[in-house]
Amino acid sequence: MKLGPLLLALLVAQVICAGFFLFSTLSALLGLPPISWRARELIEIAAALGLIVGAVMGAVLAARALRRTAKVEGQLRLASGAFMDVLDERFAEWGLTPAERDVALFSIKGVSTADIAVMRNTSEGTVKAQTNAIYRKAGVSGRPQLLSLFIDDLMAGPLPNGTRTDGDLGDDTAA
Repeated sequence: MKLGPLLLALLVAQVICAGFFLFSTLSALLGLPPISWRARELIEIAAALGLIVGAVMGAVLAARALRRTAKVEGQLRLASGAFMDVLDERFAEWGLTPAERDVALFSIKGVSTADIAVMRNTSEGTVKAQTNAIYRKAGVSGRPQLLSLFIDDLMAGPLPNGTRTDGDLGDDTAA
């Protein structure tokens, strides 16, 4: 079910109901001629029912939004876990030491060399030496290339429709 028309109907119904109650109050204040009690009671019943339906529809839409948020958060956790799995696999493949793993992870997160040194309670020179060892083992020349290795790995994963990307942006026709 499309939410756009439902949300629009909800909004229109609530505005009409609120408009009736506002008109009723303003007409009494401004001394406008009253409508018959029977018509007034029918309109008030319809307006009250409209507000009740609006409240129920609002609750349904809020519940849907909460479910969707929970689903998206779950997908984000899965993606985060997948990224950590990719990191662990690559770090093991490159034979990084535990210290190099920490430095590599901080580098990928964008932490500066000076901050890494402070967090690891070591000198900047040590961190620089470790980053150079990481780049050498990974076969890259710097932090941007290191990060791009992991982005490429994630982009090569399955897409929502079940297909895979392979990084090839060329012609898909057979040779």
